[in-house]
Amino acid sequence: MDARTQAWLDQEDANVAEKIRQYGWFIQYVGGSFCSRPECECSQSDDPAFAYTVGLFGLAHPELLIFGVGPNTAAGVINTLGSRVRDGEALLPGQLVTFDEWPHQIIPEPVPNPGEIVFEANRYYQRPADVSVPVLQLSYDDTEGKFPREKGYAAPEMQPRPGTFKA
Repeated sequence: MDARTQAWLDQEDANVAEKIRQYGWFIQYVGGSFCSRPECECSQSDDPAFAYTVGLFGLAHPELLIFGVGPNTAAGVINTLGSRVRDGEALLPGQLVTFDEWPHQIIPEPVPNPGEIVFEANRYYQRPADVSVPVLQLSYDDTEGKFPREKGYAAPEMQPRPGTFKA
């Protein structure tokens, strides 16, 4: 690895650690044409944007992952749920989760291949992909109240089913 890339990684690691110390978790947003790595040659992808936490594993809880929403919505949902976790609530697979400020409902679902998605979380906890931190995907309903696992869900391309996506 060249010195410039290593320096960038060192700064990123310090930023992540500082945010976790300050707030309890860090939100990694991935998608669109965003890439902050030096000399990035990332190309636009047809994959949906996604965001996930780094830090909830340190609170003895799986990290959280959400697909298909913009950065502000992702931050709002994740920060609300992160606060609930910090306050002692455990989000469980299959549990129906509601919000006061967001019109959707969520069902957390276990992600069987987290090592192929949450690279920053595994980097922070120094875990190889094959022993990744656990992750729950926050699957949300459409405007008709249907979830991605149900027939007739409005936009299945926005939320890949757990285990079908690799970053």
